[in-house]
Amino acid sequence: MASSNIFANPIATVSPPNTIPKRKDHPVPRLGIAGAPPISTNKFYANFFLGTQTSPAYLHPYSVAWAKGKGAAGSYGIAISHIDSKSRVYGQASPATGAASYFINPVGIQSICISAKELGNGTVLTSDQLTAHSARISLRPSAITQAAIQFPLVQGCAFITAIFNGATPLIQSGVFFRTVTRATKEVKSGVTKFKLNLEDGTFWLLYAHATKGQPLDLHVVNNGLAQAKGPFYGTIQVAKDPGNSEAMYDAASGAYPTGVELSGTTNGSTGTYSFNFIKGGISGVTLAMYALPHHQESFDAKTRAKMTAVKLQTTTKGIAAAVVSDSWAMVESNLPVNMSFAPWSAKVGSITKLSSTATKFIHSIAVQEASQNMLQQTSQNSMYFSGKALAKFALVILTIHDLLGDTNLSTTALAKLKVAFAEFAKNKQQYPLVYEYAWGGVVSTASYVTGDSGADFGNTYYNDHHFHYGYFIYCAAVIGHLDPSWIPDNKDYVNTLVRDIANPSVQDKFFPVSRNFDWYHGHSWAHGLYETLDGKDQESSSEDSMHAYAIKMWGKVVADQNMEARGNLMLSIQARSLQSYYLYCKNNKVQPSQFIGNKAAGILFENKVDHTTYFGKNIEYIQGIHMLPLLPHTPMVRIPSFVTEEWNTYFSNGRADKVVGGWRGILFGNYATIDPKGAYKFFSAKDFDPSWLDGGACLTWYLAYAAALGGL
Repeated sequence: MASSNIFANPIATVSPPNTIPKRKDHPVPRLGIAGAPPISTNKFYANFFLGTQTSPAYLHPYSVAWAKGKGAAGSYGIAISHIDSKSRVYGQASPATGAASYFINPVGIQSICISAKELGNGTVLTSDQLTAHSARISLRPSAITQAAIQFPLVQGCAFITAIFNGATPLIQSGVFFRTVTRATKEVKSGVTKFKLNLEDGTFWLLYAHATKGQPLDLHVVNNGLAQAKGPFYGTIQVAKDPGNSEAMYDAASGAYPTGVELSGTTNGSTGTYSFNFIKGGISGVTLAMYALPHHQESFDAKTRAKMTAVKLQTTTKGIAAAVVSDSWAMVESNLPVNMSFAPWSAKVGSITKLSSTATKFIHSIAVQEASQNMLQQTSQNSMYFSGKALAKFALVILTIHDLLGDTNLSTTALAKLKVAFAEFAKNKQQYPLVYEYAWGGVVSTASYVTGDSGADFGNTYYNDHHFHYGYFIYCAAVIGHLDPSWIPDNKDYVNTLVRDIANPSVQDKFFPVSRNFDWYHGHSWAHGLYETLDGKDQESSSEDSMHAYAIKMWGKVVADQNMEARGNLMLSIQARSLQSYYLYCKNNKVQPSQFIGNKAAGILFENKVDHTTYFGKNIEYIQGIHMLPLLPHTPMVRIPSFVTEEWNTYFSNGRADKVVGGWRGILFGNYATIDPKGAYKFFSAKDFDPSWLDGGACLTWYLAYAAALGGL
């Protein structure tokens, strides 16, 4: 049984295995980071310590960026932006679907900047208190001075809060002030309020809570600058008023979040998880925080009752609603606790029996695929492609053992798979892994050796770790399932991979908490240590859910019930969030109506969604990257109604038969969710071409999956 808090205990706290060497350096410098590693590499605030340090951090609904003297405001403070839907830019409409090729929100709009008179061209930005959901950003007049302003940043915060300790505040705008009006009386003891009307017609509210000294008194110097008349001690908070928010902001002013404590548990098929917000500021004041659509759908009754009518548009996650509460509780009532290694459907659960006819035919294919040279296919210079190949053979052997019942063949093939996996467990692959202390993680040595930051899809720079390592974790789960005696010698290695991507606890000092999965957004971010204007991104939603499924199954095999529970919970959250943000049925109300005709996101960034891939614009690439790999959990996330709509939009009426290469197999594997008999007919055809199989796919599993779902 899972514990009362499945996030409380670490997977392990020991150093990674001795087979993985250690080094202190990393190609990416840690700009302005105060504090020791491990440092989260794939979180919303990473732009503050990468490159120019000036690209935005997307908090939802606001974004913030260090102005650094640039832009219309000429500020050296933090610029705050909020983009309404009317300001979005859409790409060209597809002739086939009428859907826009992308939508993007403008960047660089400095609606309000919070700065200080002491800041100038010598200003230094530092960051500390970096957690899975929050960060603190400090602006210093120089590298040797104390912070003039500190900004605690938490995903979903209703205010952007600035903490002053004697610096002289500057409130600036690149949009320009139309009016700046001070309220005639304090909102509450020590809290002064200003209303800011900008030239774009937007209204912003500013609250200043003086903790000592004089209250904030602003002098409007010009239409871009309001300056305090002296030093200020306390907090300045800024929020955008959508027209109905003033009373809520008044009540919530003076308090601010500094972090989030994540907790959760499972009981049968029900999982709950909670955000308990760590607070600063005036005691007794309840926080206002913004919830994304998938939160709103899953709130328990108590949290739902704290939702307000105050709403703001986010960049890529629909409309956020303000919630006045110091904690949120979300409930997922359909955990896939009965899903195991066999094909699965929502209607009948796991399916472990095939007909004698199907078994005989699939066995003839399995014999061929099990005889392939596993080492040749798995021993590559890429953790990604090696992992896919290992997972492919794991599927072959799993099918042979569990669905076809040939234990002799599975035993022989499993021995070969163990040898192939051992090359990586012993860290003898072409580009071995290394634990690096600079950021705190296990990375490929490919970029160290080649100097190419994009080697192996940027693994060394923390790109795509949950994709790469997810395949290895899945393969290990299958081996451990078929031979539990294999687990003790390999558990530390596999757990190290899990810890790198999905460490649940700060007690593990070797890895950041939840490097990839973002518990606020409900999915992972694949983008590592590269500065980018549009924030973090992720392409393959299906490989994201694969990593959650792999963690679930590895947890099950090694009897780590908390790990298994976290995997189940992640899968359930993803089934909800991906159908809002990534996979679009025609009734999707979250993403823009101009875009949902694409059916799948393509690449989802924090600031834009682009219906394309990093490797080409063929429609089978764009849609198919959200289909692979085909695993038991697939129809839980890619529900039949969605698959039907997508198929009819792009691939029906023989169009899938014109697709070349492994993408054809990917499309028909996906088709098995809605027409398993039709898919089985495709895969069992006498003229089936092996070139239609992707490097991570096998005909054995495709056939077994389709046969199981089709009752064949």
